Amino acid sequence: MQNKNSKNMNGVMLNAYPDSIGTKLSDTVFMLKMPEFKDVFSLFYVLPTFFNSDLDRGFSIIDYNINTNLVALKDLNDINELNIKLKFDIVLNHLSVASPQFKDILVNGKKSKFKEFFINWNEFWKDNGTINENEIIVPKKEFLDKLFMRKSGLPVLKVRFPDGTDQPYWNTFYQQITYNKISESDLSDLKEISEDQRIFICNKVNFAIENNQDFGTIDFENCSSFKSEVLQILEQKRSYLGQMDVNAKSQLVWEFYEETLKKVSHYGGNILRLDAFAYLHKQVGETNFFNKPGTWNYLERINQIAQKNNLLLLPEIHAEYGLHLHDEVAQQGYYIYDFFLPGLVIHTIENKSSKALLTWANEIIAKGYKTINMLGCHDGIPVLDLKGKIVNGIYNKGLLEDEEIDAIMNKIMERGGRIKNLYDAAGKKVSYYQVNATFFSALGEDDQKLLLARAIQLFMPGIPQIWYLDIFAGKNNYEAADTGGSAGHKEINRTSLSLEEIQDGLKKDVVKKQLELIRLRNTSKAFLGTVEINTNQTDVIDIKWQNDGQIAHLIANLNTCNFTIHHTENAHTEIMNF
Repeated sequence: MQNKNSKNMNGVMLNAYPDSIGTKLSDTVFMLKMPEFKDVFSLFYVLPTFFNSDLDRGFSIIDYNINTNLVALKDLNDINELNIKLKFDIVLNHLSVASPQFKDILVNGKKSKFKEFFINWNEFWKDNGTINENEIIVPKKEFLDKLFMRKSGLPVLKVRFPDGTDQPYWNTFYQQITYNKISESDLSDLKEISEDQRIFICNKVNFAIENNQDFGTIDFENCSSFKSEVLQILEQKRSYLGQMDVNAKSQLVWEFYEETLKKVSHYGGNILRLDAFAYLHKQVGETNFFNKPGTWNYLERINQIAQKNNLLLLPEIHAEYGLHLHDEVAQQGYYIYDFFLPGLVIHTIENKSSKALLTWANEIIAKGYKTINMLGCHDGIPVLDLKGKIVNGIYNKGLLEDEEIDAIMNKIMERGGRIKNLYDAAGKKVSYYQVNATFFSALGEDDQKLLLARAIQLFMPGIPQIWYLDIFAGKNNYEAADTGGSAGHKEINRTSLSLEEIQDGLKKDVVKKQLELIRLRNTSKAFLGTVEINTNQTDVIDIKWQNDGQIAHLIANLNTCNFTIHHTENAHTEIMNF
């Protein structure tokens, strides 16, 4: 089968945080200016610590101003001079508790101009559930069962308003509540309290905070008359981290999107990834994931703003293959993420069979999907995406059977990977989500397997996105995973590399050979043409790109992991053996 690559966006994309190389973005620019990286990348996906953020390694946005601790305007000018296009994120579904909008709510409560900017859980579910012991509405079972949970329990963060009430806000993703120590000055408004009593109370309360003691059990002894007021002060002083779901029914939210897309375009952005956009539309009686037609309406509205700012949208969707959401989004003309490729590549190499991989490749070709693919990334190796799904009572097959997916997971876990699951409202695991590991470690830290995986990726239809750590054959960082808190599993694959480590890495064959492969994909005009896939032998991968006499032809032996590339340019053929 044949497919034609899009000429308006081709080449290879680097993926990294601003401080993945060295300590700030200028160090990545320095690396890209090295002769070893000449003509290697045409695109750069800079992760959202580019902006001001406070949680989830950038995906809890405070505001979309440049994070000057990591990024300078000169860096953007230098990247432009390298003729590298930029891709950024907008996190459509949520903003940080520390955003100006939510901070205004914490200060002004119900008088805040942003009171409708976020979703008050109890107001959303009013008359559609019952109040529990924590004064949070539990939706009726028929509504609750439809909700798609990213963590255990109800997706709620309770915050203290100036009037002393606790208000529950919709919080699909991460949250953290911190009780801050009190000082004598915090007790200055208490009547008829002595200095000794203030010192005693502060010592008692701060000891309880340090030792995670239930504040209700604190023995205030002869200061018990102040207990209620002190606990009120303690609650008022608590601070929050969290990604608060925005209310897309608010016009202020859309004004914010308008302002943000204009900013991103001004920074030199060409591509905009829509993070978590499928969670944006919410309505009683529907699931909170890709509601239809609401999500489509929001997506079209965002696209209109993007077009005004010359931005190409890339909606991010993690869903089972059998749900066919990828097909629906692609049919609307959008680029889609190929989240299926990472698991398929591991399955192909470990089982020495190309059948499933090439079935997917031929679907891309037959349906004309415009994809951005990857092996490793900042988030993990997707596995949920490969599954089948029951839709309207009919089972749609996945790209792999469940036992084949389990085999991938088990193999990666045996090699040190960590796992992320999905939960129902009661906190019960309902599905696995992704496995976290470097792609090199997932392949058993085998150089030849990594080179083959890279070659497969580069010859697949679509734009190859490459995680910086994989270039340097990065290994699992268990210390970072163990000390990273609730999202520690992700840190296993986010090790920053010093410029000295970059220089050392460039001496390794696995690094030099990857750069050679990437440069070929980034510069050869063959990849602007048509692709032919030979499916005659399941233990062989045979993919050929052709364009006006330019040819790039991959032949890989899955039994040995060795492969050859024949590259023809200007009537001269070069044979590259790996």
